[in-house]
Amino acid sequence: MRDGKPLFVRSSRTGQLLTGLLLTSAVLLALDSATQRLRPVRGFIDNLVAPLFVIAESPYMAAAVVGETVANRTALLERIGQLEQSNLALSHQAQQFLALQAENNHLRRLLGSDARMASAVLIAEVVGVTPNPAVHQLVIDKGTEDGVAVGQAVVDAAGLIGQIVDVTSFSARVLLITDASHAVPVEVVRNNLRSIAGGTGRLDRLLLEGLPITTDIRRGDRIVTSGLGGRFPRGYPVGTVESVDPDASRIVAVANVTPSALLDRTRHLLVILSVAEPEPP
Repeated sequence: MRDGKPLFVRSSRTGQLLTGLLLTSAVLLALDSATQRLRPVRGFIDNLVAPLFVIAESPYMAAAVVGETVANRTALLERIGQLEQSNLALSHQAQQFLALQAENNHLRRLLGSDARMASAVLIAEVVGVTPNPAVHQLVIDKGTEDGVAVGQAVVDAAGLIGQIVDVTSFSARVLLITDASHAVPVEVVRNNLRSIAGGTGRLDRLLLEGLPITTDIRRGDRIVTSGLGGRFPRGYPVGTVESVDPDASRIVAVANVTPSALLDRTRHLLVILSVAEPEPP
């Protein structure tokens, strides 16, 4: 102490301010509950602080909208993938009707025909392509662990893609029908004319070579697998004839065929694991 006065004096008025605020709040609550005179004031204060509530809630609202959008997009992508696989699974059955329709037109008995129907298929996804432009191959995400083997036929939703030429435990290589080294036995749907469709090294063209100049084949004819040789099941679309041109000797002709399958755009494929023979009539 100095001169009879304390050295440190607390002169804070926090307690008095708090007490005053409490009393004021109590008086206002009593007036608000007993009378309606404070309603305009309360409405004015609500309008004044409303934007503050909106600003405070905006981050949570934005997060909710973003979360819902992401969830909807994920669900939509999953649904699209499911529909693609369902469409692919159904298409391999629908493709068989192309050959069956032609047989009906020719009054052939279905039970007596030698048609081969796929009995087991596997959905696969394209995960890569061969970087060599001279080799037409795709890489799929299924291998020996899934039952894939060399020689099995591969189709997409539109028609024949090719065949398995190399397989590992979890992947396989598909040689496309347009590769220059590939050939597949085919027939014309309109008249069952048989031939061989060879690859040209171009994704948009196959060739039917060595046709006699008098062969009944013309633009627009649909070409399907004939089933000869046992490698490819019968009736899968291969392509459509675009033109028929005689060679220089004028003895044989060459038919240019546009492939049915989407060789450079397809994503999901079907690997035909086994082929079942029809029961004898």
